[in-house]
Amino acid sequence: MTDGVYYYAEFSGVTAFETEEGLVLVDTGLEDNAPALAETIRTETDQPVDTVVYTHGHLDHAFGLEAFLLEDQSDPRVIAHENMPARFDRYERTSGHNEAINARQFGGTAAEQSAGDGESQFRWPEYPPTICYRDELTLDIGGLTFEVRHSRGETDDHSWVYCPEKDVLCTGDFHINVAPNPGNPQKVQRYPEEWAETLREMAALAPHHLCPGHGEPVVDAPDEIQNRLGSSAEYLESIVEQTIDALNDGSPPHVDIIHEVDAPDCDAPWLAETYDESEFIARNVIRRYGGWWSGRPSELKPAPRERLASELASLAGGADVLADRALALADEDVRLSCHLADFALEAAPGNESVQAAVAEIYRHRASEERNLMSGNLYAAAAAYASEGRPFR
Repeated sequence: MTDGVYYYAEFSGVTAFETEEGLVLVDTGLEDNAPALAETIRTETDQPVDTVVYTHGHLDHAFGLEAFLLEDQSDPRVIAHENMPARFDRYERTSGHNEAINARQFGGTAAEQSAGDGESQFRWPEYPPTICYRDELTLDIGGLTFEVRHSRGETDDHSWVYCPEKDVLCTGDFHINVAPNPGNPQKVQRYPEEWAETLREMAALAPHHLCPGHGEPVVDAPDEIQNRLGSSAEYLESIVEQTIDALNDGSPPHVDIIHEVDAPDCDAPWLAETYDESEFIARNVIRRYGGWWSGRPSELKPAPRERLASELASLAGGADVLADRALALADEDVRLSCHLADFALEAAPGNESVQAAVAEIYRHRASEERNLMSGNLYAAAAAYASEGRPFR
């Protein structure tokens, strides 16, 4: 992308800097994708890897280092934020949970995920951090400077890197070529406010080159980089402020708040809600400032879902009646349709006609979604319905 700096992406991106002491890598990709990335980078340079910076501990950024190492080289030092080891501990403690939610996020089921080789992806990487820092760290390596800075965004262990001599900004997942994703509905708390602040801090550096966490780099285009970083910050700030204003207006039930938050204009391709979406981000803001209770009195100490579903099905005349009504509503009001579909399946999970109806509804909803995350979760719901069970 610029002299002595190479960026390639295979789902997630890896940046390699040539220095007088060897390569400095920012991220290492997924374990399965790293060999292809390493092979491409090795067409440019045969330097050994001296130092690696993990921008955060997600599987697609911190698990592919082995593929980049030369056979006879010593292990490189690995830089990460001090919160990263706790992430890997949590992965190992909750590996079954994480395998299930990851399967759903990409359109499958927990049963499909468990049919693999038995080794969980959610574990410590083979090459864990050797140096952990707290707020910021400056590295002088082979004639180049690497300013490593921490902020909370997609994760609480996130770093970003700036190399002033090359004027290259490595954003990690603070920029991914589509709208930011601090709203993932299944994952731990994310931080849209700090994310926006970090984007503005990056913009203040006025970099000429940007290497993102995913997608294509922006090369020798400082004005475009300013526009991307600034508009992404504005996008997040709008959602956060609207959500807090709604919370401050009497703290209504959470489901009502999300319908009061308008999605910001997303005409720019780097703000397309392709993966995450503003409704999910608003929910994450609510979670941050509110408790776990939705605000509905009946949901403070709710009845078991199966009992509620059975009672509603009985009042309606049976689970088949609920499922038929859900099908009739699917084109007119798909949100309402899905509520009825859930109740029908929970009331009669072994009823094959209910299974088929609910699966059809969720396949329809998945096909209508513009957003990968919600579309995949609805596709997973269809798969679960075909098996005669809700998400459990």
